[in-house]
Amino acid sequence: MRQYLDLLQYILDNGIKKDDRTGVGTISWFGYQMRFNLEKGFPLLTTKKVFIKGIIHELLWFLKGDTNIKYLVDRDVHIWDEWPYQNYLQENDLGKKFPMYSDAWREEKKSFIEKIKTDDAFAKQWGDLGHVYGEQWIRWKGYDGEAINQIAQAIEQLRHNPDSRRIIVSGWNVGDLQRLIKAKTAAPPLCHTMFQFYVANNKLSCQLYQRSADVFLGVPFNIASYALLTMMMAQVCDKELGEFVHTFGDVHIYLNHVEQVKTQLQRKPRPLPKMHINPDIKNIFRFTFDDFQLVDYNPHSSIKAPIAI
Repeated sequence: MRQYLDLLQYILDNGIKKDDRTGVGTISWFGYQMRFNLEKGFPLLTTKKVFIKGIIHELLWFLKGDTNIKYLVDRDVHIWDEWPYQNYLQENDLGKKFPMYSDAWREEKKSFIEKIKTDDAFAKQWGDLGHVYGEQWIRWKGYDGEAINQIAQAIEQLRHNPDSRRIIVSGWNVGDLQRLIKAKTAAPPLCHTMFQFYVANNKLSCQLYQRSADVFLGVPFNIASYALLTMMMAQVCDKELGEFVHTFGDVHIYLNHVEQVKTQLQRKPRPLPKMHINPDIKNIFRFTFDDFQLVDYNPHSSIKAPIAI
């Protein structure tokens, strides 16, 4: 994972300070690429501990076509909580009473999450994120109203037309994006614009174009998630493993993450772990959490930082 540390250092050395939508501010760079050979190990960051349980459950959540955080919250995964919670506060004129990241805000968030767990009606009203990845991947609305399963279509192409240059899954639905912005006061990000699969010598590679990347918090998750998705797709399509290629637009370090980044850059990477996947699963929509086993993961301790929403 030297590539990731090199990216952090490159942004610190060359990035430009910019204002951003969240109001936090960033050190930003435009255009960058990393490549990971998936045959050499599972690219899970070792210079800080990464929440692999959250990565696996989030990916399964996407593949279910789900957009409500209740699935995640019920499994003690809280990586998407802030967006519906902040939307709940704003929609109910509670933003001033609970200033973001204040002690009161954190306590009220605990109550919000407990209601998501225990009150199905509340979860249905306030836990849904709208037209985010699960819907775009699995239930993209066509011009005639047809629901399009882009993952299923990609698998069909990989099995029967692997040399196609059109094996693409898009998360950037312009029409739905506009509806999302209008409907949600705290709109969740749609950062993963599209990803494309490529087969050469029966090896499956995947390239993600990410329009916006929170390098400290988000990118380690993104690398592992798309590497895992590539491994799952390779298994169900009878392909060997190639590369995960991560291409960025605006790649940035939030100003309130700089000290954490400097701490991480002082750490030495350790050997990559391995991800074992149940070989009996040949349908990508039938994977469960128990079908994955991470072995030989020996990371440095975690480094906490706030999410900018």
